[in-house]
Amino acid sequence: MTAFVLSFWLICRRINQKKNSFNVTIDNIYDFAVGALLVSLISARIYYVLFNLKEYKARPLEIFKVWNGGLAIYGAIIGLILYAIVFCKKKKINFYNLADLIVPYLALSQSIGRWGNFINQEAYGGITNLPWKMGVFDNVVGEYIYVHPTFFYESICTFTLFLILMKLSKNRGFEGQIFFSYMIGYGLVRSIVEGFRADSLMLGIFRISQVLSVIFVVLFGILYFYKKSCRTKVV
Repeated sequence: MTAFVLSFWLICRRINQKKNSFNVTIDNIYDFAVGALLVSLISARIYYVLFNLKEYKARPLEIFKVWNGGLAIYGAIIGLILYAIVFCKKKKINFYNLADLIVPYLALSQSIGRWGNFINQEAYGGITNLPWKMGVFDNVVGEYIYVHPTFFYESICTFTLFLILMKLSKNRGFEGQIFFSYMIGYGLVRSIVEGFRADSLMLGIFRISQVLSVIFVVLFGILYFYKKSCRTKVV
């Protein structure tokens, strides 16, 4: 919620700047934010449950107990994209303009939100002796173990991605450039970080988030260069 409120405030500030090429109003953002928060939470939960069906088939009521954990960021991202497409069509807003405006702050939100993993002692990686290792208490062995702080890896990488996207957005070459750059950038980040994690959602022998990340990098990389080749330059 801290990440959401901060990002919302920064987006509104950006809209009020004199040089604003996104053609999105604060009223649009207010309307979008209300639904976006709800949709992202629901879609993040659905994604997690779908890839843990064995666990929830025996106890279906656990699906609704989100306070016990189980939200997947890729579920939230996919849900937000679909919601944004519908929202923009209804409000007659250019989807790429809205997406270009929002995604830098989505990266910032992810950077902040990952510290929730640290507080909950979750989403960490395998055992390591590296100098930046993180100690967590393992209830199985009854002692501390030292692991990769994968939450921190992703937090640093997504904050760096935020800075890069903000720099790019000052001189957008074409509508959708920032959105495509985010999808490619986060796909690269997650495909690497996911390889260190010890709690990945699995589909057979494959890490689901890693596979999806590679697909996103390839798909949105192709879309980036296609859109760039037939671009409408932003003035």
